[in-house]
Amino acid sequence: MTKYLIEVFWSDEDQGFIAIAPDLPGCSAFGDTAAEAVRELEDAQSAWIEACQSSGDSIPAPTAKARHAA
Repeated sequence: MTKYLIEVFWSDEDQGFIAIAPDLPGCSAFGDTAAEAVRELEDAQSAWIEACQSSGDSIPAPTAKARHAA
């Protein structure tokens, strides 16, 4: 799967972590930990892309290159 930028932040309102994929409008996930939110977002990204493919909508290219920690 294409790697998209993931942003993770704490939500006081939800009392948990929110992960979003800015390149995929509306694609977000929640988790009690940052790692859980990212895992949930990976599933959400797959579902988001499948929905685009099913409806014939174009899938955006990532705007940022993924970087890996050494």
